[in-house]
Formats: sequence, C-alpha cells, structure tokens
Amino acid sequence: MSSCWLTTRFSIDLSRPRVMGIVNLTPDSFSDGGRYSGSLKNALAHAEKLLADGADILDVGGESTRPNAAPVAADEEWQRVAPLLEEISRWNVPVSLDTRRTATMRRALERGWADIINDVQALEDEGALELLAEHRAGVCLMHMEGQPENMQDNPQYRDVCTEVAAYLRGRADACRQAGIDGGRIVLDPGFGFGKTLEHNIALLHDLPRLQRETCLPLLAGLSRKRMIGEITGRDLPAERAAGSAAAALAAVERGALILRVHDVRDTVDALKVWQRLR
Repeated sequence: MSSCWLTTRFSIDLSRPRVMGIVNLTPDSFSDGGRYSGSLKNALAHAEKLLADGADILDVGGESTRPNAAPVAADEEWQRVAPLLEEISRWNVPVSLDTRRTATMRRALERGWADIINDVQALEDEGALELLAEHRAGVCLMHMEGQPENMQDNPQYRDVCTEVAAYLRGRADACRQAGIDGGRIVLDPGFGFGKTLEHNIALLHDLPRLQRETCLPLLAGLSRKRMIGEITGRDLPAERAAGSAAAALAAVERGALILRVHDVRDTVDALKVWQRLR
C-alpha cells in the first residue's frame, strides 16, 4: 500500500492519520442546517477556521447525501460550489470536491480547482472513469447501498463486510483498468450509507480486513452521523462531537488513514493525545 495519496497538486503523506474538514454548501445539510450555503464570506470563514483548527484537506460539497435527500441538478450543484472552489484553489491546501456527477467533476478539474474527487457513487456516473483517467486528481471511492433518497429504507446484507469489500475492490479495479494509478485511490466503506447501526459497527470492527483485502488506504466518515446519535442518545448532530471523536479514534486504531469530519479541532486534539499515549 502506498504511503502517499497522489493528487493533482499534492502528494499527501499518509504516514500519520490525516483530517479532512467538511465544508457543506447545501441548504439542507443534516449537520449545520445550511449555515454556509449562499454566503461566500461565511463559507470562506468556515474553511479558514477548519485549517486553523488543523485540517489537512478541505472537502467541499454542494449536494446533501443524507438519508431521504432529494437529488440536485448538476448546474445548481456547480453554482453552489464554484465560488468557493475558485477561491480556495489558490490556497496551499488539498481541495476535495464531494460530487457524484461527471459534469461537476469536469468543470472543476478543467479549471484546476480540485485536487481530489470524493464520490459517494465510486465513479459510477457515465464518463466519470474516463474523465478521471484524463486528469491527475486523487479519488475517493465510497460504498453506498441504494441512493440517498431510499438507502435507509431497509438495508440488508448477508455479510456487510464481505459485500462492501467486494464492491470497493471491484471499483478500484475498474479505476486501474481505466488508467487511474492505484496511488491516487482511497476507499471509503460508507458508514451510514445504506447501513443500520449493526452494519456500521461490524464494518468498523472489520476495517483491518477491508484494508488487507483491498491494499488501499481507507477513509472513515463517521462524523455526527445517526449511528453516533443512536449510541449516545444525542438527537442533534451538533451535539455529537465527542462521540464522533471517539469513533474516529476507533477507526484510526483499525487502520483508517483519513478522517472526514465536521469538528476538526476536537478530532485533531483527540489524535494528538492518542498518538502521544500509544
């Protein structure tokens, strides 16, 4: 497994865990209620704070993929993310674009505004593989059962770990066959995307197996998710920071090398203590 994540402008050192800070530009975000949607000034201030708190990567998204979320047209998604991408692409920080649409990916990559494509559909949109083969961006391939609008209706697996591993291994192979270097690929098991609490816990416990079977770096996105609320009894996502940090440490102990989080400072502090006490 490569010790670096190769992206458009950066080779991200994965000899220690990295923190990806989330910048949601959606009016219906589950975590912040659209606080940064429609205001470039607020979005920039939030991005700056994430970096000040210790984020290694900024992840910008213009479509909510929470359970029961309605799809957003590609043009609307682009209008949401483009102003911020244009600004932060000038900063000396890796910029990840969270999108599942080839059209949105193309606009960002052709302008040089994205170093990483973070796709909840693992580049399954028509033309996505071919597009990424033409560019040098890093890619994050995620597993999702169903679509956001129906993924939590009744998710079922015979063996969630085996099925998730097989899917991600297949998508990684498709990337390589399309001409995408393996050093550019990171995998995300998709906690909360078409999975019950029991499925999520099983996946978390089996992260070492997932890493062995794929031989690729793993990203864990557990931040503020419903599973944290179910375990802690915290109904409001903003009250799940401590639980999210605990889950992040559990993921790192089991091999995750990138943590996608809302609460960057809490996560960075938890990692510092964990690393010092090891």
